[in-house]
Amino acid sequence: MAISHKPEGYTTVSPYLLVTGADNTIDFLVQVLGAEPLRRIAGPENRVMHAEVRLDDSVIMLADAPPDWPAVPAHVHVYVRDVDATYRRALEYGAGSVQEPVKKDDADKRGGVKDSGGTTWWLGTKIE
Repeated sequence: MAISHKPEGYTTVSPYLLVTGADNTIDFLVQVLGAEPLRRIAGPENRVMHAEVRLDDSVIMLADAPPDWPAVPAHVHVYVRDVDATYRRALEYGAGSVQEPVKKDDADKRGGVKDSGGTTWWLGTKIE
């Protein structure tokens, strides 16, 4: 039997986020989006050197930005079961509103929030 080129249960592409306050981003993903923590490797001063969470069928990797690699603002799109409820939960958690959920010219209703680590999360639910 051949050995796979990737870990079992991982997709081929995973976002890797360099953020400020990775533990806060992990908490946001768990509390707001229902992610499951997979691993957390601590670095110096209890910073996150590497972490992974599973969100539905995807793995998101992240770390606290090291001094020589600054945090990079990112935009990540996530399909959720109820965009309105998820958007409200994100705001209650402390995320900033980027766009209230709205139906535009495609089949999705979509809204956006920005977490404390600098990532903008576009939340969408297919409604047509």
